[in-house]
Amino acid sequence: MERIKSFKQLVSHLNEMEQRKRVAVISGTDESTLYALHRGLEAGFIDVIFVGQIPDFEKHQEFLPHKANIQQFPMEDEDESAQFAVTLVREGKADFLMKGLVHTDNLLRAVLDKEKGLLPAGNILTLIAVAETAAYDKLLFFSDPAVIPVPTRKQREWQVKYTIDVCNAFGIEEPRISLIHFTEKVSEKFPCSVDYADLSQESREGKWGKAIIDGPLDVRTSVDSEAMEVKGIKSPIAGRADALIFSDLEAANAFYKTLSFFGEAKQACILCGTSCPVVVSSRGDDGESKFYSLAMAAVVGK
Repeated sequence: MERIKSFKQLVSHLNEMEQRKRVAVISGTDESTLYALHRGLEAGFIDVIFVGQIPDFEKHQEFLPHKANIQQFPMEDEDESAQFAVTLVREGKADFLMKGLVHTDNLLRAVLDKEKGLLPAGNILTLIAVAETAAYDKLLFFSDPAVIPVPTRKQREWQVKYTIDVCNAFGIEEPRISLIHFTEKVSEKFPCSVDYADLSQESREGKWGKAIIDGPLDVRTSVDSEAMEVKGIKSPIAGRADALIFSDLEAANAFYKTLSFFGEAKQACILCGTSCPVVVSSRGDDGESKFYSLAMAAVVGK
């Protein structure tokens, strides 16, 4: 598989696959979600299953040419809607989920249900984002701007595993994963840096397979080979990171929103750890971001 370096290339790749993925969207009646779904239908890589609140198709006649690729299951109760959507996935009738106007708490209650949910025992839930910026010549993945406040060592290991899986799905055979701190020095004052040193050593010993993992490193040296050379840092990342693992949610969330507003980056994100991708976009994300999140879920989902 050719490496995917842009969102345009991602959508082209999905078109070439000629395989529609079925997305169960819960109360997808807001304009940005409808924009994303319609664009996905037009691009030909999704079928849409509306669950819960159903759009007024009289006002959204752009969906009429795609009625053969749309199913509807109207429901009033948010918990019932979320549970039904999860059941569709468990029964093999949907490939992944998307959040519309349903409250995140209602959705996650169904997703995380120990008996009827989508999180396999032992897995953790985390969010992986990907950005396309004018300053970098490839997509940049990063975790976790929304779910885990301060990852434990075990949670960080899962974040690394999921990030490798996502990068592989995008055709990156040997992803370079940089473990982000404000300095490249290891200090017990910052427990994450100790975890980073251990993960880097494990990578050198081959524990993580075909992946290059190193840190602590800062963001600039992770993506700028000249900055790494000027600072005299020797790292197999070599200023060409494919993915960044942040120390905590605050740092990752600030990075996500800074890229979006000041960097005008195109971004997408999905929940990982579940048996299928879950698109849970921020309320501030626009229709384009939600569309790219759909495309990300479609390529990552099996």
